[in-house]
Amino acid sequence: MPSVIGSRPHPNTYDEALTGWGMDLLGDDFPYATTALKGKHVLVCGASKGIGRATAQMMAKAGANVTVSARNAEALLSLCEELAALGGGDHASLALDLEDQKAIRAAIPILLQQRGNVHILINNAAGPPGGPLLANNLEDFEAPFKRHLHAAHTLTQMLVPGMESDGYGRIIQIISTSVKEPIPNIGLSNTLRGAMASWSKTLSRELAPCITINNVLPGFTDTSRLGSLAASIQERTGKSLEEVQAGWLGQVPIERLIDPLETASAISFLALPASGGIRGVSLAVDGGRLRSI
Repeated sequence: MPSVIGSRPHPNTYDEALTGWGMDLLGDDFPYATTALKGKHVLVCGASKGIGRATAQMMAKAGANVTVSARNAEALLSLCEELAALGGGDHASLALDLEDQKAIRAAIPILLQQRGNVHILINNAAGPPGGPLLANNLEDFEAPFKRHLHAAHTLTQMLVPGMESDGYGRIIQIISTSVKEPIPNIGLSNTLRGAMASWSKTLSRELAPCITINNVLPGFTDTSRLGSLAASIQERTGKSLEEVQAGWLGQVPIERLIDPLETASAISFLALPASGGIRGVSLAVDGGRLRSI
């Protein structure tokens, strides 16, 4: 069985530590051409860790010009150095708090002026704390909705004109399998992710033909976010971290956690020119956990 969630830092790249399933997705097992996204400008939100970080790595390896965004400026600069070693694109960082609408509206015009139109937008942000839904006050909804739905809507409004002008756009939300089957003990997150999925599906009927919008739904993924949820369950139930993880893995037919780069591979596929016929879908990367069709 894999190690306890959160007990070790995730490796920066697959070159540092191969996963238990034995693939080097940023090395010999990279699934795409290293020029697949050449000339495309990608903005990855929430890029400092987890799936966002893995997505930036995968996009860079595919030849894209990647702008990584998060609140931690130091982590972003370090990530840009990694991206430069992965692909031949031009990479940059954008320190930004997605809960701050004024900051978003001020930063994006500067980004577009300095680096050109964004062709691929990855909407991604940290999830809210776990717990029963009725344990949350109305105030608890404000910050998560700001950094997810509000930020995604503002970024999309500001970036779509450039996508239309260049004749190419891909908008991808990293949300959760909870949009199909609500997950116990993360009531606020379930509510938020459902709103994001509905927003995205609505836009899939409104955007220009050259722009696709889709969602990727991560399952139990080896990130610090899952580690914090495990700790929350441990505190509430008294179960050990090993018991919490075993309970999760018992629901997953592949019997392991998903590596963030696996999820990033699916995200990158949706960003490709060849994926222009895929629009308005919610793609689960969950090892088969979902029981719905």
